[in-house]
Amino acid sequence: MAFMYATGKHRKPGRVKRTTVQAAGVAALTTTGVVGTLAASPALAADNSVEDTGLTPVITVSDTVAEQIDAQAEAQLVAARQKAAEEAAAKVAAEEAKKEREAQARAAREAERKRLNAFVAPIAHSYVSTGYKASSSLWSSGSHTGIDFHAASGTSVHAVGSGTVVSTGWGGAYGNQIVIRMADGMYTQYGHLSSIGVVVGQKVLSGQQIGLSGATGNVTGPHLHFEARTTPEYGSDVDPIAYLRQHGVNV
Repeated sequence: MAFMYATGKHRKPGRVKRTTVQAAGVAALTTTGVVGTLAASPALAADNSVEDTGLTPVITVSDTVAEQIDAQAEAQLVAARQKAAEEAAAKVAAEEAKKEREAQARAAREAERKRLNAFVAPIAHSYVSTGYKASSSLWSSGSHTGIDFHAASGTSVHAVGSGTVVSTGWGGAYGNQIVIRMADGMYTQYGHLSSIGVVVGQKVLSGQQIGLSGATGNVTGPHLHFEARTTPEYGSDVDPIAYLRQHGVNV
């Protein structure tokens, strides 16, 4: 006698259909990472059971494993937040260090600028023995075109500020002289020297020794003749005391 399957909802699906449904279910679990994650957990292997329904494997997760997963997720979240906080702190520290380096560099540049722009007296610990525009027959112009600093022969003469040497050598009534173009565009002259220690084109700094005082040229005794000029030439003189005081030198 032949048996026939009844039609309707109780009919068992064919083998091909069952295989297709199972494959789709496993693929979905694999895509979400559930199968791999749960299989890697020792606790899951001990506490979970797999029910074979003949269709798709059904995995039941116990409360203990669920708590472990939650704890692990919380720990990972805390670690991620801590790492983010550390990275943010490191970034802030790096920015602060950069600002500090930039501030130090600015301070160094400012200090160098002040040093280059600082002025000193041409003769240290001296005084003005003859003032500007003093009258005398000793000078061809009839008046003093600079100021004289008291100084014994051989006293160190210093550049009053930074600049470039534009003239050295014999200057007639000035004897051995040096003329420097200052950084501010003015010119300074140092006369009656016994020795010249710089050459034309040389850069000099404020306070640098450029020669030694003496009594060369038209003099009655050793001293330093100092002039401030608008050009390197004779006749463009300005008040040297006012010029030095303008730059902070007390004379």
